[in-house]
Amino acid sequence: MSVAAWPTYDRYKDSGIDWICQIPAHWEVRRNFALFREMKVSGRADLPVLSVSIHSGVSSEELSDEENIRSIIKIEDRTTYKEVKPGDVAYNMMRAWQGGIGAVSVHGMVSPAYVVARPSSALVADYFELLYRCPAFIRQMDSGSKGITDFRKRLYWDDFKNLLTLVPPRNEQLAIVQHIAEVSEKIDEAVRIKEAQIALLRERRQILIQETITRGLNPDAPMKDSGIDWIGQIPAHWEVKRLKHIALIRYGLGQPPRETEDGLPLLRATNVERGKINPKGLIFVAPAGVPRDRNAFLKQGEIIVVRSGAYTGDSAIVPIEFDGAVAGYDMVVTPHGVNEAFLSLSLLCPYILYEQLYLLRMRSAQPHLNKEELGETIVLLPPGDEQSAIVNDIKANCEKIDNGITIKQGQITALKEYKTVLINATVTGKIKVI
Repeated sequence: MSVAAWPTYDRYKDSGIDWICQIPAHWEVRRNFALFREMKVSGRADLPVLSVSIHSGVSSEELSDEENIRSIIKIEDRTTYKEVKPGDVAYNMMRAWQGGIGAVSVHGMVSPAYVVARPSSALVADYFELLYRCPAFIRQMDSGSKGITDFRKRLYWDDFKNLLTLVPPRNEQLAIVQHIAEVSEKIDEAVRIKEAQIALLRERRQILIQETITRGLNPDAPMKDSGIDWIGQIPAHWEVKRLKHIALIRYGLGQPPRETEDGLPLLRATNVERGKINPKGLIFVAPAGVPRDRNAFLKQGEIIVVRSGAYTGDSAIVPIEFDGAVAGYDMVVTPHGVNEAFLSLSLLCPYILYEQLYLLRMRSAQPHLNKEELGETIVLLPPGDEQSAIVNDIKANCEKIDNGITIKQGQITALKEYKTVLINATVTGKIKVI
């Protein structure tokens, strides 16, 4: 899978642009004032309001209510909006430096903060969008934008019209658009298949954990009724206990200490991710600012359980590298008389996470758990040696599944990179499509 396998043009010439270099000999380089005219036609109440995304270009339908709420400029007087027609190009002056530009496919209107440019007959808007969403042309828009910081940058019409555009013959532009659409569809389908395979692997992983945590490793073990209707049968030699009887539960810090670059890591809800500590967005705090009477310093093998917000109920075991870190606002579970890895896996099993913790957290508008509620959680408990065997078995089997997921994710990354490289090479004339 290489772009080098695609055919190239017979003759090339110097484009005169140092960041483009060679282009096909019959292509032109023109400034946008020769290709576009700015349009400032007022919108109408019956037209849909379209948006321009840095990820997907111009939308093909009205902004949703949720997007309207998030919009900086509310839709009140629609006459201040600008009419757009199929074949136009629209860009967000404030987001052009990030690639907020695209071709219009439906009759509608856009925000006053957008610029509407109508191309001449020499230019196909869909080709222009593909070209200007390439990294090199996004950088050109960035360079043409004015502002002292990124989020103050604006690409005004007077600057946009002086940007450079590669212009193949019109029939070739159409062929480029068609070629990219066909190849992209195949690549996107391959990505969807691999994403579906990853979803199945993750489902298989969850089923494996759930079955092992609630049934054990011996399929021939005598069973008994757990006495809990949503759990059913469990091995006869297992116990059913409340979490408060096999662990101590405490709160972390209500108020974080002063941040400092050379301090201790503070683990917050955003660092808790399905059994693991995610260091992304990690902050550090001054040790001297941690109240000694709060027992906020974490030990390896303790479990953090999120107590409030969107991640309520999620949990993660503290690994060796975060031994001595500071517990944030959430709850800390210290297992006693139970394998900490087994308990960590149990807290993420559906019979606890979905059937108990999620039901508790949904009792109010703002998801929340307290330590008394967490302490009442029902936990299935095999003997200690069996807990260790279950943990080792799950680890070995999940490692195989995780390796499979990693391979699929790598393949998806490679496909997306190939698609990006292919688009860049096609719209800049590095490969020939007709």
